[in-house]
Amino acid sequence: MPARGITQRQKQSVTERAGNQCEYCRSPGRVGTHPFSVEHITPRQKGGTSTLDNLALSCQGCNNHKHTKVEANDPDTGQTVPLYHPRRHRWRDHFCWSEDLTTIVGLTPTGRATVEALHLNREMVVNFRRLLIQLGQHPPEEADE
Repeated sequence: MPARGITQRQKQSVTERAGNQCEYCRSPGRVGTHPFSVEHITPRQKGGTSTLDNLALSCQGCNNHKHTKVEANDPDTGQTVPLYHPRRHRWRDHFCWSEDLTTIVGLTPTGRATVEALHLNREMVVNFRRLLIQLGQHPPEEADE
């Protein structure tokens, strides 16, 4: 069900722009067990609007953990930093895959804080990535951002 204020056309545009994958943990929507959400990067409660530049495709796990957060602590420095913003940041500048391709590694304070705050390496997601690797469907190709 679309979130209040988000049209079906916007949802379709956001899904296409994201390549039908979570813009945070990169899980593919085509084989997810729960429908993906179009979420407000800056939550409405914090002044965010329902414009395309403030909307991202998110799996249910990332969306639940993000909730209304826009910043979190970098686990290495303890400094409060902004979370990854899919419209302003490039994923590959803040994250990379571990050597075995099953976990996301934060490369920057924003990346590390986002990995922790959104639990991007939740056990079920890591196990799901292992299965996708066996099927030759992981890691996802990075779009030219």
